[in-house]
Amino acid sequence: MRQQRTFNNKIGFGKLCTGSLMSLCMVWGLTAHAQQSAEPVRAGSEEASAAASATDARGGSTEPEKWNAKFQATYVWQRKPSFSAPYTGEKSLLPGRERSYSFTTTASLGYRPWAGGEVYLDLEGAQGIPLSGLAGLGGFTNGELAKTSGARLKLYRARAFLRQTWSHGGEQEAVESEARQLAGMVDRRRTVLTVGNLAVIDIFDDNRYSHDPRTQFMNWSLMTQGAFDYAADARGYSWGAVLEWFHDDWEVRFGRFIQPKEPNGQPLDYRIFKHYGDQLEVAHAHTLAGQPGKLRALVFRNHAVMTRYDDALNLAAQTGAVPDLNVARYGARSKHGFGINLEQALSDDVGLFARGSWADGKTEIYAFTEIDRSLSAGLLIQGRKWGRASDTLGIGVARNFLSSSHRQYLTEGGVGAFIGDGRLNYKPENILEMFYSVGISKQSSISFDWQHIRNPAYNADRGPINALAVRLHTEF
Repeated sequence: MRQQRTFNNKIGFGKLCTGSLMSLCMVWGLTAHAQQSAEPVRAGSEEASAAASATDARGGSTEPEKWNAKFQATYVWQRKPSFSAPYTGEKSLLPGRERSYSFTTTASLGYRPWAGGEVYLDLEGAQGIPLSGLAGLGGFTNGELAKTSGARLKLYRARAFLRQTWSHGGEQEAVESEARQLAGMVDRRRTVLTVGNLAVIDIFDDNRYSHDPRTQFMNWSLMTQGAFDYAADARGYSWGAVLEWFHDDWEVRFGRFIQPKEPNGQPLDYRIFKHYGDQLEVAHAHTLAGQPGKLRALVFRNHAVMTRYDDALNLAAQTGAVPDLNVARYGARSKHGFGINLEQALSDDVGLFARGSWADGKTEIYAFTEIDRSLSAGLLIQGRKWGRASDTLGIGVARNFLSSSHRQYLTEGGVGAFIGDGRLNYKPENILEMFYSVGISKQSSISFDWQHIRNPAYNADRGPINALAVRLHTEF
């Protein structure tokens, strides 16, 4: 059994520094914009509808925005009470009480060098300590915690990419000024090419009501497709290219990104024609009962040096050893999957999201988390009805599953990237998340989050667990 982490001794100073910096950022955001009379931005609001016109967004100018600079900072404090567990393995969630925190800060710069061209650079800092060393769950409780988080603040380049747009006419729509987006008017019929360093889910599997763990749901199963094992380094970023086609209410996009050199590793393999992740997405916007919605369908295929669970099981049967992914990694394998993603406004203040995803589950998890099939849904409710237009209430649920070979590997004592209790009494992992976000200003909010997870890491012998969190966020 692993020893309980001594949280206070290891992260006390880091917690003090990041908490102080977060407070300063929020004060800066409040004072810099105290005189603005615009209605607060509501969590989950759609960018196009938030900007009534490019003229309004830029104070009267009809010219496209030449450049912008944006900033965000997010601090999450989380606590897990003790829970029942008859046994604990190498990659189990520890049964004792734990505390966790994360801090991220991002400076985003955008510039328009020519008509239709945009270049972006994001510089980011991250720091944090995860629960149980980021082990023991399929759906982890904090989407802000990168796999490389530590007690010391790490600064790095997160994104650096070029976006080129070719207009094909049709109606125009306004986009507002925000991180990685310059304000202006765009044709609803256009082709867009994005090339460079970014996150796959910057473009794919978007959802108006559940996509950003800094302001919306924090659980990994709710912020994106749980079974979408998208190409990324350990911080969640990659290099690649995406070609998109927009035609009125239709969108089609295809992208290829490079994989890490090893499962869930930080160094990337730049041989994009040898080891890669491909994804194709088709989206259609619609109106239902007078309210806007969008349906997205995604397919993906990964090709990398991955272990098949059956290979690890067969080798263990021959040698009499416990199955081990690391000794049965024979060469490049392919993995495929698909997902459906729905966003639907139910009224001006209530939005629904739902996702379903499936992966073949024959090979080890390569770059995301240990989920082979997932269903999720939830509501995002603005507080206008109770006199708090800038507040948001979120309620979401997820149910995660493992493939049969993945399940058998864990049952026989195998250890994965994030889970491995030494044995397995399999049941689907069930997650409930609720949060209430209080809008302090247009730029800043404080959220209170509760997550309840039954069968953590798909093991009915352990749990259930609860996780309580406070999240501070500011952006300007």
